[in-house]
Amino acid sequence: MSFGQGGPPWGPGDGSPQGRQPYGQQQPHGRQGPATPDWEALATASEARGRKRRWALLGGGAVATVAVAALVATLVVRANSDDPKASGPIGGVSSSSALPEDTTAPAPSFSEVAPPPPPDPKEFVSSAEKDKAPLTAESLYPGRKLTVGDRVYAKGALHRTAECASGTQGALGQVLTKHGCEQLVRATYRRDGVAVTVGVATFRTAAVAAEVKEESSGNIASLAGEGVPTFCRTTVCRSTANAYGRYVYFTVGGFTNGDRVTKQDRAVFTTGDDVADFTLRQIHRRGVAQASRAAATQ
Repeated sequence: MSFGQGGPPWGPGDGSPQGRQPYGQQQPHGRQGPATPDWEALATASEARGRKRRWALLGGGAVATVAVAALVATLVVRANSDDPKASGPIGGVSSSSALPEDTTAPAPSFSEVAPPPPPDPKEFVSSAEKDKAPLTAESLYPGRKLTVGDRVYAKGALHRTAECASGTQGALGQVLTKHGCEQLVRATYRRDGVAVTVGVATFRTAAVAAEVKEESSGNIASLAGEGVPTFCRTTVCRSTANAYGRYVYFTVGGFTNGDRVTKQDRAVFTTGDDVADFTLRQIHRRGVAQASRAAATQ
């Protein structure tokens, strides 16, 4: 016996229990009409989907805002950076590669005429036509002494003459006269009992000067005075002859006490070489000065 609906959960007839339906899925008793939508559940689901959409939009907007801020910060850093690489186009693309080359601009033109070479200083002391600078004993041998390294030579007498043979010994005067010597300048230097006289003779051309050097014999006459006694007149002395351009320069050197010069007397050789080298440099300087003036007028 059962009271109300408290009987056993099986139906009459088969005596076996019926399987339980899951909670909320029991079939209602009696005849049922069409199912009615659960409006409250639908509203809840719609509100949940709206919240998700709003969170997605807010999240996307935040990401976009961060990206724009990062880009602006990058541009500001690039604009304020002293690094030349940072000032280039974004992405490392060279701005020059994005611009086409202007092929309509005219190409630079260069003159095919080469500038004239600088004048050769020796050319200006190789002929009387170009060697126009005044020549005096004082301009050729200035000052009161000659210093070469640690050797200091006192300058003695100076002499200049157009009678070239008058300042020579032996056959040298004839050679100078034969080839038309224009003038002869002499100077004497002394140091520690050794004296050297140098003589410079000028000719019309370098070719004539070369002939004089080859034909020269005898010596120039030593020049005494200014504290230097007569020397190298009656004894053995050392003599040299050289040419540069239209100039031929000679030296004669020895002891002021009249001693004979031998090959072992290095002081005589050194003094003569120092004075001869100085003379060559002075002649070359004349050429340099005149070449510089000529170049300035080109």
